[in-house]
Amino acid sequence: MIVGFTGTRSGMTASQAEHLRHLLILLDPVEFHHGDCVGADRQAHDIAQSLHIPTVIHPATSPNQRAHCRGACRILEPKPPLDRNQDIVVACSKLLATPSTTAEHLRSGTWATIRYARSQKKPVYILRP
Repeated sequence: MIVGFTGTRSGMTASQAEHLRHLLILLDPVEFHHGDCVGADRQAHDIAQSLHIPTVIHPATSPNQRAHCRGACRILEPKPPLDRNQDIVVACSKLLATPSTTAEHLRSGTWATIRYARSQKKPVYILRP
């Protein structure tokens, strides 16, 4: 199983990070895909690495928002953020999401990725703050 991840640039709460760790242990993915953005992507990468889950990075073309995570098994070519987020959804079997808000927002990359995953009939686990 391949797990994709989307989260906010402001980072995860301690509770979200703890729940993400537990879910990754339970799901035991063969790969973990994320967007290499500062904040939650960086935290999720570190969690996946600590669990020895191979990570695949889908970087965005916005260099000032990149976390430049190390230790990934693959780093793909940078793409515009929304295209990159769709690629993560296409690549994964399940999507894990850590939005910064409990309610859905229209102008949020995290919520847009959640909506896209739902439209593609992918299971989505939302770890709310």
